[in-house]
Amino acid sequence: MEREAIQLRFVFGNNQAFLLMKIAHVELRELRLPLVSFFETSFGRTTDRRIVLVRVEADDLTGWGEVTCGEKPFYSYETPETAWHILRDYLIPWSLERSWSNACEIAARFHPVRGHPMAKAAMENALWDIEAQEKGISIAKLLGGTLEEIPCGVSIGIQESVEALLEKIERELSAGYQRIKIKVKPGWDIEVLERIRSKFPDIRLMVDANSAYTLADLDHLKQFDRFDLMMIEQPLGWDDMVEHARLQKELQTPLCLDESIHSADDARKALDLGACRIINIKLGRVGGYASARNIHDLCRARGVPVWCGGMLESGIGRAHNIALSSLPGFTLPGDVSASRRYWQQDIIQPEVTVSPRGVIPVPKTPGLGYVPDLERIEKVTVRKESFS
Repeated sequence: MEREAIQLRFVFGNNQAFLLMKIAHVELRELRLPLVSFFETSFGRTTDRRIVLVRVEADDLTGWGEVTCGEKPFYSYETPETAWHILRDYLIPWSLERSWSNACEIAARFHPVRGHPMAKAAMENALWDIEAQEKGISIAKLLGGTLEEIPCGVSIGIQESVEALLEKIERELSAGYQRIKIKVKPGWDIEVLERIRSKFPDIRLMVDANSAYTLADLDHLKQFDRFDLMMIEQPLGWDDMVEHARLQKELQTPLCLDESIHSADDARKALDLGACRIINIKLGRVGGYASARNIHDLCRARGVPVWCGGMLESGIGRAHNIALSSLPGFTLPGDVSASRRYWQQDIIQPEVTVSPRGVIPVPKTPGLGYVPDLERIEKVTVRKESFS
């Protein structure tokens, strides 16, 4: 990278100085990472992850972001192929053509591209990494995070048998995790919950349906109330807040919305309708830190708890989730867990670990707080493309 390509200058407005930075180089990489064990939801089973990374260079600083979409268009319409296209043909050229004073600016620049929040988030989050390094602070501090450690839960997919699920729950509780989330779908729900509560009557437990039910299942869903659940996550259609509001009136258990929420405006509508009492904030799903912080601020002002959901991220995405979870409104244990739950070897150093108390310390070093393992990343890269 040639340093002449970097244009840094100060401009003054409102008696403040802003450092303008021009991106010199962006690299896309697709990685293939096998999971330690399969992860199954109502959408299907995942055994290997296709992960798109974005690496941004500006001056002597490098920022990293991760596209968190799945391999198939089930949770979201985004896939590694769509993300590569949108980044290559739109977001990266738009990012290279002008200077930036802060990472939040790029979200507005991306607005003409309708949707594709996970592709947008990867690029924006890489700039947050760079901005935090330039200011000599962590992303968490740049974001306004106040928590020094985050409480951790685990998400356990549908298993081959209830016995296998019970064994996994016992193992995760022994590791210190503060909350257990299980995936459910018709045929894998009530009897499974009965077995869990019989063996673990007092654990913090929630379920995630990934839109597997409809209001025709109302009488069935009412049975969930007897299991003392923290919440039921996204039981109905991903884009239907009205029916979630109807369901919430019928249930004692709080509903949590995930796939329905892409912006602070979505969150406001959901809360106004009474469609949920809790919101899951995923960096990729909402388009990056700027949008995630807006949703957090709205929910905090209304006294609505939020937590950080997971998307089987590599260490890059996991590190960004840790930074997000440092915001004060993240009062519930999220899906941010140890690297070794998913990967034989992660792509960051050190790998993410969880203490016996079920917490992860929030890094205080500038930027992401973890160092990308370039040798490991190169080894698992299956394609890459560079832009200057």
